[in-house]
Amino acid sequence: MNHPPASAQMIGTILSDRYRLEAKLGSGGMSTVYLARDEVLDRPVAVKLMHQEMTRHEDQLERFNQEARAVAKLSNPNIVAVIDAGEDGGRPYIVFEYVQGETLKQRISRVGALDVTEALAYGVEIAQGLSVAHEREMVHRDVKPQNVLIDATGRAKLTDFGISRQLNDEGVTATGKVIGTTDYVAPEQAMGKGVDPRSDTYSLGIVLYEMLTGDVPFEADTQVGVAMKHVNEALPDVQTRRPDISAASARVVDMATAKNPDDRYQTIDDMAADLQAALEVEAIRAGGTSGEATSVLDAVPPPSRRLPGKRSSPWPAVVMLLAALVITAGAAYLISRGDTGGGGGGGAVEDGTGAGAGGSQIELVAAVDYDPEGDETEHPAEAALAIDSDPNASSWTSETYQAPTFDPKSGVGVIVDAGEPVTANAMEVLTPTPGWTLEVYGANDPVPDEVSKWTSLALVPEMSSRQRVELITADEQYQYYLLWATTPAETDDGYGVAISDVKLFD
Repeated sequence: MNHPPASAQMIGTILSDRYRLEAKLGSGGMSTVYLARDEVLDRPVAVKLMHQEMTRHEDQLERFNQEARAVAKLSNPNIVAVIDAGEDGGRPYIVFEYVQGETLKQRISRVGALDVTEALAYGVEIAQGLSVAHEREMVHRDVKPQNVLIDATGRAKLTDFGISRQLNDEGVTATGKVIGTTDYVAPEQAMGKGVDPRSDTYSLGIVLYEMLTGDVPFEADTQVGVAMKHVNEALPDVQTRRPDISAASARVVDMATAKNPDDRYQTIDDMAADLQAALEVEAIRAGGTSGEATSVLDAVPPPSRRLPGKRSSPWPAVVMLLAALVITAGAAYLISRGDTGGGGGGGAVEDGTGAGAGGSQIELVAAVDYDPEGDETEHPAEAALAIDSDPNASSWTSETYQAPTFDPKSGVGVIVDAGEPVTANAMEVLTPTPGWTLEVYGANDPVPDEVSKWTSLALVPEMSSRQRVELITADEQYQYYLLWATTPAETDDGYGVAISDVKLFD
């Protein structure tokens, strides 16, 4: 005689005279999750009930109870909330808010690679949930799309803290045992070494990779084989598999999934900030956002500006924040292929007043102020105005100086970002403050934190209002171009520099 599975037998059971089990939602090695009705408050809930046979194992029982204690301490819209916990007939259970929707894994399986803005927004929301856990010194250790629920409004909610661990807890799992799902496991986790919040960062980076490409990066015949690929093999290039994403988005994946934890984002908040900035870049490039994520831009408050300290954050992360300044400043970014006529002749510098630079225009995706010899800030909110294609109404301006010099600094400037290394032969600069001295430099990642480390491309002793600059690049490609002012122009209030428009040409 065939007997129905134990989970089916539980349907209709009322736990603790309150929670009526109505349907099975899912099951794992330790427990089964049911849709239930809270008969006291008359609302749907999700109940995770431990398997009867697992209650005989003290370590598994402790892990189950730990989840209830851990998540009960966390309160965030991006974490599935614990409502209650208890025991019925010797079997412990946890009551969660019921999230009507699908898992992120189901969504990826259903639609394939997600819209890039949707993927980044989900990444931001998952990172925000992890941030709360990390603040409580809790590492999730099993960040994967199966553990992310997408509710009816499109919000991502992190769940299943069953193998999470307090950073000061030494007793829940055996040393050397791999805990976590190998498709998303961090290298140190795969080798049974100690984990910390950067291990969750790695796993989120892999989840982001899957959202952007539709597939996990590594496959093998066994789970151990997959784990060893995370340890030993370079991550397949995300832009090769998804060519339409920006360099800013690709950098987040690359930095989050570095093999050495010291080379990753050091906090999940750093990753969240760069995800926010990359989202701004993608939204600007696409002319808006799309996808199912919660009001994509509402989920992304303007990120705090981070500048390269002489011993602080890496420049690739900072560059990803550049585009966010467009939103912060309230400036509209317009992709322009405008005036490419006029100009000619040779030499490093040519006065192009009234004439555009020759060649095809190269799109500039971002701009940021550059003041490495001062306080590292020079009107940052205005920087994006130098590339907003509105030279008559807006400009980046330096601070006001009281003498015709930047002493004790050698200068101040703006960096414009082409999004990827390009061969640029000319630049056109519009300025409402002619007369200042311009030096142009080029660089790639990592962006130098000293002017002396850049490659010199041009010099203009005295800027005109519309200046064409021939660049001596020797066919070298650069992603970042520094417009460095070494002497200011006289203004109504003192001395300074303003740049109303920058265009780059091949």
